[in-house]
Amino acid sequence: MPTQGPEMEIVHLLRAVTVELGLHSTRFANRSGMHPTDVRALIALMDAARAGEEMTAGRLGTVLGLNSAGTTSLIDRLERAGHVRRVRGRRDRRKVVVEVDERAVELGWSFFGPLIERAVELLRGYDEREQAAIRGFLEGVRKAAAEGD
Repeated sequence: MPTQGPEMEIVHLLRAVTVELGLHSTRFANRSGMHPTDVRALIALMDAARAGEEMTAGRLGTVLGLNSAGTTSLIDRLERAGHVRRVRGRRDRRKVVVEVDERAVELGWSFFGPLIERAVELLRGYDEREQAAIRGFLEGVRKAAAEGD
C-alpha cells in the first residue's frame, strides 16, 4: 500500500476536495430546506438533461440507490417544493419523466455559481493538453468509484 509520494499527495488532495464539496452541498441543502439526497437528485436530473436523456422515476432511483417508495417520496417532496415536475416523455408519451424546474436551476446557480465560476477560471489557466490530463484523471477516478468494491 503506497503511503508517500506525489501520487498519494494528489489522492489525499482529491479526498479533501471531495469532503469540501460535500460540505458545500450540505450547506446548500440546509439553507434551501432540502435533504442532501434532494440535491443529489437535482444534480442527476440536470446531468441527464445536459446529456439529452429523459429521466424516469425508476432510473432516478437506480442512480441514487433508492427503492421505489423512497424515490416516489423524494420526487413528491421536490415537486411540492417546485423544484421538479413530472411530464410525458418526448419520445414515448406513455412514459412519465422527471424534469428540473428552472427555478431550481436558478436557486442552485445562486449558491454554486461563484464556486463554478472560480473552477472555470482555474481551468482556463491550463492548456488543452493539461485540461485533457485533468479530465482523464477525474473520469478515471469517477469510474473507479462507480465500480465499487
